[in-house]
Amino acid sequence: MRRRLAALAILPLIFLSSTAQAAPADPVGDLIMSVVTGALPSGPGWNLKATLYHAGAKGVGALDALGCKVVAMRTVAVDKNLIPKRSVLFIKETVGLKMPDGSVHDGYWYASDAGSAIKGPRIDLYTGKNAGSMGPVRSLNLSSLTAVKVGDFQGCPPG
Repeated sequence: MRRRLAALAILPLIFLSSTAQAAPADPVGDLIMSVVTGALPSGPGWNLKATLYHAGAKGVGALDALGCKVVAMRTVAVDKNLIPKRSVLFIKETVGLKMPDGSVHDGYWYASDAGSAIKGPRIDLYTGKNAGSMGPVRSLNLSSLTAVKVGDFQGCPPG
């Protein structure tokens, strides 16, 4: 009798485990939870040296390496051998910087560009229309930024 009861008690567990599936990854939900809890986003991370670039500088066009319009304070050039293109990066040091529209930066950048000098642990942050657009970012210690990959994007980066 005990064996029958034990077998009956195990049946729901067997049924539940056979129908259970792994939850799909939800990077947007993870980002929202990181904001709610105050925890920093997690994922592959890098300590990087950064440089700045702007429209009008030698070799800088209006389009990134994906053929999309470069977006001030959002587009970042990367070495695709280290950081894959189409990665969404969180750079904690840029949180709070003033955006071109006057709003405050949330720390999210889009790896959609590349440059001939961007090799290894380096990134190039696009600041905007002219050299004056670099002002808010110059306050950072560009020799040591921390970037964490928090997801991927499709199409062009949001503008």
